[in-house]
Amino acid sequence: MTIVVIASANQWQELTAGSSTDVQWIKADTDFSFTSYPDAAAFFVLVQPSLLNYSATTKPVFINSVTTTLQELNAPENVFRLNGWQTFLQRPVWEIAGVINDDCKAVAQKLNKKIQPVKDEPGFISARIVAMIINEAYFALGDEVSTTVEIDTAMKLGTNYPYGPFEWAQKIGLNNIVVLLQKLSLLDKRYQPAPMLLKAIQNN
Repeated sequence: MTIVVIASANQWQELTAGSSTDVQWIKADTDFSFTSYPDAAAFFVLVQPSLLNYSATTKPVFINSVTTTLQELNAPENVFRLNGWQTFLQRPVWEIAGVINDDCKAVAQKLNKKIQPVKDEPGFISARIVAMIINEAYFALGDEVSTTVEIDTAMKLGTNYPYGPFEWAQKIGLNNIVVLLQKLSLLDKRYQPAPMLLKAIQNN
């Protein structure tokens, strides 16, 4: 199986680790076209997913689109949303939005991933929860409850999370977190980004 990928170095490393030995990976540039790879069985577009013409291929296309939905992209049925934030691609289970078909399942099987179908909504499930955890940590920081190091340590020890909220935010990217929270806050004000989180972006 040949899979063509547009990704950052970290995304590439997470995506290709642990896959079946008979998968041939091709890393493409961001200005690629689907028609340049007629033998590809699937595509992963993990950067700039909104800039492509998905109707140019009938092969499964997996896009990193945590905030923007398939409906908003007017994407065809061969396109699937997943969470391409750092630390999420390496997970054994992928949340995927879209019409899960045999082609999608075949790709997941080759990559030794299990599929968790989710609704085509901003943030999926886990990204929404992680963003809220990070946001609450920044609210706590603003209230001078504790320091970033102490909050990270307490969360890892108390919840068995792999990272503390501030560590996670740095890996995912503060801007990614804020963009998702702002999108979610349009319908529910509890997602409003913490002032300290917005300040952290300005200082970053």
